[in-house]
Amino acid sequence: MPDEKVKNVFVIGLDEANLPTLRAVPGADRLRFHQLLAVEELQVGEVHLPTLFDKAREVLDIFDGSIDAIVGYWDFPVSTLVPILSERYGTRSTSLESVVKCEHKYWSRLEQQKATDRHPGFDRVDLSAEPPRPPENVTFPMWVKPALSYSSELAFGVDDEEEFREAVTEIREGISRIGRPFEHILERIGLPPEMDGVGGRVCLAEEAMSGVQVAVEGYVHQGEVTIYGVLDSIQYPDSPCFLRHQYPSTLPPAVIAELHDVSARVMRQIGMDSATFSIEYFYDPRTQSINLLEINPRHSQSHAELFQYVDGVPNHHCMVSLALGEDPRMPYREGPYAMAAKWYHRWFTDGVVRRVPGPEEIARIERETPGVRIEVVPEEGTRLSELPGQDSYSYELAHIFTGGADESELREKFDHCVAALGLVFDEPPQE
Repeated sequence: MPDEKVKNVFVIGLDEANLPTLRAVPGADRLRFHQLLAVEELQVGEVHLPTLFDKAREVLDIFDGSIDAIVGYWDFPVSTLVPILSERYGTRSTSLESVVKCEHKYWSRLEQQKATDRHPGFDRVDLSAEPPRPPENVTFPMWVKPALSYSSELAFGVDDEEEFREAVTEIREGISRIGRPFEHILERIGLPPEMDGVGGRVCLAEEAMSGVQVAVEGYVHQGEVTIYGVLDSIQYPDSPCFLRHQYPSTLPPAVIAELHDVSARVMRQIGMDSATFSIEYFYDPRTQSINLLEINPRHSQSHAELFQYVDGVPNHHCMVSLALGEDPRMPYREGPYAMAAKWYHRWFTDGVVRRVPGPEEIARIERETPGVRIEVVPEEGTRLSELPGQDSYSYELAHIFTGGADESELREKFDHCVAALGLVFDEPPQE
């Protein structure tokens, strides 16, 4: 007989946007989801890891019930708090070392090159040099980025020495926000000789990759790697910013098979287990080559509705099942739609938000357009440049999830929602 006891699942950074999809996982009627730390505590301002750990421990220590799982679907510090707290409270998780091998972009590259050659040229940047110079073995155009960041924060595409120096100046100013607290994590694990003296405040230069972006989602259970979905990540024209994530991928079967193979080899090298992952790649149709961009040691909460629309179950199911010691075994194409997308409605200049639709107006738009869910990002009166966690080139106004029969229907629903939202902006105030 299966154990029907109610299980308590603590979600680090549980937010209202993800609660409906968490409650849609199979067996959710026997699960109770509890927030462990608020998103604002985890993502706004400089992270102080000991304080976060103590706050989480206080909540768990006074909880009157069983602690059956500790999970999270955000990047650092959530990704690293999960294994630390899981070890303390005896719940299932991958090792802290395997998470750090994914999150620390430089260490991740060192591990990737042991398993595959499907990655760009890369090297560290000496932030103390004056003037700063690009590594000799990395050619323009290139990307310059901290080894640790959120949502492409402080990541810059550069074409020449002048742009390189400008990017390094900005990275120097902001790298400590995440890099300094990450050094507490590095102290907890045994580092290999190639990581001696690297630390958390390190900058990486990588040769630019061309083609279309694609994401591979999977999990590792009892040492076996399973890929359950491949998604296309489509950018705004002439911009590195995402327009939408679309599921399932439209890439040729042979390319998808290679993505499966490279992903499995890399994750076995990383040593992850009992956890989900999401790997981002570039595929160049001209050369038919793939290049690994980065590994995330968690599934993408951005894709939860997409899997629910197409396969019938949100990808949160994998995270929860693994934490409870179960094999997720995702269903395949059992959802109501053939395709789904998460759209990013963006603004590319600064401004002040003058009008934002209220919850009732958003609910009406969703009712009028089946297969749609909308999240508006800024509040009325917000200056876009003050929004936290934005990339270096744009500001997110709304996330719009759509399900449909084909790309044309997905586009029609997105365009309708953008028009219906009626967001209004003023020019930013003069400094």
